[in-house]
Amino acid sequence: MLTTPETIRTLQRKLYRKAKQEPACRFHALYDKIYRADILEFAYRLVRANKGSAGIDGVTFEAIEENEGAPAFIGELEEALRNKTYKPDPVKRVMIPKSDGNQRPLGIPAIRDRVAQMAAKLVIEPIFEADFCETSYGFRPKKSAHDAVDDVTYAMNTGYTEVIDADLSKYFDTIPHANLMATVAERICDGEVLHLLQMWLKAPIMEMDKDGTKRNIGGGKGNRKGTPQGGVISPLLSNLYLHILDRIWERNNLQQRLGARIVRYADDIVLLCKRGKSGRVMTIFRQILERLKLTLNESKTKIVNAHKGKFDFLGFSIRMAESWKTGNLYPHVQPSKKSLQKIKDRVTGLTARRRTIMTLEWIVKEVNATVRGWVGYFHYRNCSKALGQIRSHVEERLITHLRKRHKIRNRNAGYVRFPNRLIYKRYSLYKVPTTAVRAKAHAL
Repeated sequence: MLTTPETIRTLQRKLYRKAKQEPACRFHALYDKIYRADILEFAYRLVRANKGSAGIDGVTFEAIEENEGAPAFIGELEEALRNKTYKPDPVKRVMIPKSDGNQRPLGIPAIRDRVAQMAAKLVIEPIFEADFCETSYGFRPKKSAHDAVDDVTYAMNTGYTEVIDADLSKYFDTIPHANLMATVAERICDGEVLHLLQMWLKAPIMEMDKDGTKRNIGGGKGNRKGTPQGGVISPLLSNLYLHILDRIWERNNLQQRLGARIVRYADDIVLLCKRGKSGRVMTIFRQILERLKLTLNESKTKIVNAHKGKFDFLGFSIRMAESWKTGNLYPHVQPSKKSLQKIKDRVTGLTARRRTIMTLEWIVKEVNATVRGWVGYFHYRNCSKALGQIRSHVEERLITHLRKRHKIRNRNAGYVRFPNRLIYKRYSLYKVPTTAVRAKAHAL
């Protein structure tokens, strides 16, 4: 984690405080902050730390640093922004496989554009952060997915157990530009900053064929909606647009009037309702989405009675359960079946027979890094059983890999040759913890 330089933190604090103290203030002198040398240099470091791939121009961080060097690259971008000659490159479209067999489009701007977007984000994010509601958790400083789950479970503990598990249809692709920019303009009246955002929203989208041929497949000046997933500025803009939903809920006191609390992590939304209230809440929710020109995915949106069923949120499966110790009901949170299957498949792939040509040290290093990352997120609340399954799977897969490597066909002989204590001691396999983590207190 990179530490924000104090000069930038000072600017961010000033912007945040002014925005917080003056809710009607519109900021007009921001553009010159975006091309400030210290902000662009830190933006480059942040983008570099994300380890993203090259954009449509094929330029990588390695190429930048081997050829012109990072300082010259940053200086050239600073000059282009200062002189207002900066124009973004087209966004590179890549398709990411989803677990259901479909593909999700990802838009990757060129590194130069990602650095410019990061610089803009460093400057304008504190202004919008001052406005965001407490029930919004996605892509926000000092907020996490676990905080969102804590909010959900606290609401369930206080009687909000009818849950609308909402799914927005192609949200990132359907955000209307005019409405989004009107929302931005409520706080920012600096024309150059608004122009920058418009250019990024309307950048052409290109696809590269296997033979290297580039094809324009969308975007451009005629485009009226969507912000590509993969852009540095996209999470902030998408969060800002759904802030309208949060604001309507808060300003109209809908939690008290409808008996429903909204909890949102980016476009992952749950509406937790008092008993018998979900029908009315769903009607109001649909009306708000219609005003926002967004569409509910009817096939994926469902209403769940948490006493009888479960719902998935941010990788966790959540339901009301009865404590075997006290008999009291409590919100039970564990990794979802989809999350478990995903990590199992990943470990299986890393330890496949075809990878025996690689060094064992490298195999174990990859498995350890992958499993540690998964555990770092899912070692939370009622996770013991799921973590026990993952530990057993990782042990089984490494022993199977060792059998293939040493040509031991008999499974039992493999367990004798490579007992669990050996794979941890000799091969330094990461040992998955299997103890649950207590939930922290949360105020509604």
